[in-house]
Amino acid sequence: MAKMWAGRTDGATEKIADDFNSSIRFDCRMYRQDITGSMAHAAMLAGQGIIAQSDADALIEGLSGILEDLESGKLAIDMECEDIHMFVEQVLTQRLGDVGKKLHTARSRNDQVALDIRMYLRDEIAEITELTRTLIAAVVTKAEEYKDAIMPGYTHLQRAQPITFGHQLMAYAMMLLRDIDRLADCRKRMNQSPIGCCALAGTTYDTDRRFEAAKLGFDGICMNSLDGVSDRDFCVELMSAISMLMMHLSRFSEEIILWSSWEFKFVELSDAFTTGSSIMPQKKNPDMAELVRGKTGRVYGDLMALLTTLKGLPLAYNKDMQEDKESVFDACDTVKMCLKVFAPMIDTMKANTANMKKAAQKGFINATDLADYLVKKGMPFRSAYKISGQLVAQCIQSGTVLEELPLEAYKAHSELFEEDLYQDIDLLTCVEKRVSEGGTSVASVEAQIAYVRSLINV
Repeated sequence: MAKMWAGRTDGATEKIADDFNSSIRFDCRMYRQDITGSMAHAAMLAGQGIIAQSDADALIEGLSGILEDLESGKLAIDMECEDIHMFVEQVLTQRLGDVGKKLHTARSRNDQVALDIRMYLRDEIAEITELTRTLIAAVVTKAEEYKDAIMPGYTHLQRAQPITFGHQLMAYAMMLLRDIDRLADCRKRMNQSPIGCCALAGTTYDTDRRFEAAKLGFDGICMNSLDGVSDRDFCVELMSAISMLMMHLSRFSEEIILWSSWEFKFVELSDAFTTGSSIMPQKKNPDMAELVRGKTGRVYGDLMALLTTLKGLPLAYNKDMQEDKESVFDACDTVKMCLKVFAPMIDTMKANTANMKKAAQKGFINATDLADYLVKKGMPFRSAYKISGQLVAQCIQSGTVLEELPLEAYKAHSELFEEDLYQDIDLLTCVEKRVSEGGTSVASVEAQIAYVRSLINV
């Protein structure tokens, strides 16, 4: 097949070199962006008098026909072409003749591919953001359902203080909100048009880059042509944001895996989001959560691969930069897949509130509240802390919990203890006393839910 770039050389390369050089197998997914960008470019060329309006009309109509034929399946992408840009231009030239050859005036594949990938990733950010909103909505709904369900809060994976399951879930909602913010922030820097930077130095034609940028929904233009064609930090930034989103999903997955184990039995996942064992019939495995946790490493790898590729490149464009697409496409595909399975997994998850409360009671996580009870009666905190620890040790020795220890046992340690202590160390009371903003009380969790819902409009 004749190469569009034949001239300086005869364009003849070995098939193995063609296959190695080709990017169409992965950049073909940008065909909509490539065609849309080319239509705007044709309109700009005519607007500036660089080509005749009749030629621009023919180009735009021809490109529109190619897009329609690709969408309908009437036209298949030729995988023998070098890339999606060459494929579109080749088909256009076949259909329009010499008029089709005018499209590439005042641009290069360097700025064309930089344009396509920015437009493509803008669409990906929109989809990832919407999927994250859907997950947040599922988390918030579940948090409201269990806003008063007592469970142990942990530090060092040791039972620490009583919280509600709703409070625990809302922690993840807050993380995911920040992920949405990071995606939006990334989009701002991405949304600058490189088209018109050409190969690296701009062009001698009197182009209107701002017209073309506005027509394609960009906020402005890349102000340096070298930077415009060689910049891929927007890919790195997006992959970094995706990596953090995956990190949050992985942490959430880890807790779901722990909570659904027999050792915790805090939650039960729907059969629709678990698998069984080929040999052990009793098993119900949290495979979806485990896969999300595993795929996080894959996304981290995509990020590190691109950082490594870019770290030593001189200006401007280098063929190494073709490696940007497979990494960023894989990261986007992976996070979307994970989000699509995560939201319904959370939505169908059920909490075993009795087991949660039982674990909270056995963890003596109201010991701090017991010490606070004595402090409020006038005892120095360190003295109260010691007595509280001694009472915990006594409960462990006798196989009971603080709520069931008789008042006489308490009075043996201090006469400050009265009957009202049982109300003070009741787990629900312990939770409800955490009235500070952002705390675990039911009212606080309700306020958190209202806050998040106001931001995601659900």
